[in-house]
Amino acid sequence: MVKKRIIPLAAMERLMKQAGADRVSEEAKIALRDVLEDFGEQISESANKFALHAGRKTIKAEDIKLASR
Repeated sequence: MVKKRIIPLAAMERLMKQAGADRVSEEAKIALRDVLEDFGEQISESANKFALHAGRKTIKAEDIKLASR
């Protein structure tokens, strides 16, 4: 199954340009998007477990912070 990507490539270009890049290839934008979305999904899954363990259905900022450690 192919995952539908949700972060726009334009956002990836803006991030890389803010980091100092003059030019960004399409492949670089796609690669960064894939890495960030995969990492975001991992963090979200862990954060959801923290919320459920605390007896909540709602993920809070504290859950994200804990999951990112």
